[in-house]
Amino acid sequence: MKTHSARPSEIERKWYLVDASGVVLGRLSAEISKILRGKHKPQYTPNIDCGDYVVVINAAKIKLTGKKLTNKVYYKHTGYIGHVKETTAGKILSGRFPERLIKGAVESMITRGPLGRDQMKKLKVYAGDKHPHTAQNPEVLDIAAQNPKNKRSA
Repeated sequence: MKTHSARPSEIERKWYLVDASGVVLGRLSAEISKILRGKHKPQYTPNIDCGDYVVVINAAKIKLTGKKLTNKVYYKHTGYIGHVKETTAGKILSGRFPERLIKGAVESMITRGPLGRDQMKKLKVYAGDKHPHTAQNPEVLDIAAQNPKNKRSA
């Protein structure tokens, strides 16, 4: 019996819609990265982009456990000597672009390189509940109902 390797022409892509309101960030991003890489499919091939498209809505209503809202710090360098900027997860979540929190978490779980960049292009994140992908008829994926730990009330 031979191992089957998927070809790019054999891959069928689906669209998934994920509601992020009240879902824990790490658990949500782990499920999204699994779908983007295609690991949920039986014909998964590591060197081929066989993942599906994921549309995430309500990114501003994501939950973080513990004291991560105030204690988790993100750093970025401006390019100038000594210019390291820091911000907390709470500031990002209440700022102009709360979807960057989800994109950053998923991006850290995707492989680095050209294949990972192609997989990240299939992730669409929106802060509110409106999205322009209704024509693709996305299948609703309820991550909050999969495990009681996925959804936090506080």
